[in-house]
Amino acid sequence: MTLPPTPAQTVGPFFGHALPYEGGGNLVPAGRPGAISVHGYVRDGNGDPVPDALLEFWQPGTGFGRVATDADGHWEVRTAPPPAARPYLPVCVFARGLMHHLFTRVYTGPAAADGLLAALPEERRATLVARPEGEGTYRFDIRLQGEKETVFLDFHG
Repeated sequence: MTLPPTPAQTVGPFFGHALPYEGGGNLVPAGRPGAISVHGYVRDGNGDPVPDALLEFWQPGTGFGRVATDADGHWEVRTAPPPAARPYLPVCVFARGLMHHLFTRVYTGPAAADGLLAALPEERRATLVARPEGEGTYRFDIRLQGEKETVFLDFHG
């Protein structure tokens, strides 16, 4: 008798099954005054889209969101602007080929006094700053490796 392989015996990712949920990119309700949209693409080291990544976003007092990338590697969330005391949106990235998830930040406004940004060389700092694309809309691309790789954070427990 041959049994089918279990998830532990197969190659993933399995992020598209049961993890994304309807409205997962809405950290705030539609029509909320002052809400912003942040969108972008997840790309691998060759610059190719990653069509099966999963991104998690959270803001204390605002909410939690989880979105999957589409076939072009695109994602989008709607949230409140980050507060001046913590001028970034935390992001956790899950993607094929990663043994562990990655943490990064999206800065959407003035963050000159932020310690992390100040500690980075200017060319690396730019990988954490979203580009405005109009009123309340920002673009933030995530590059998993290679040229212009996004700065990822390492937390030790």
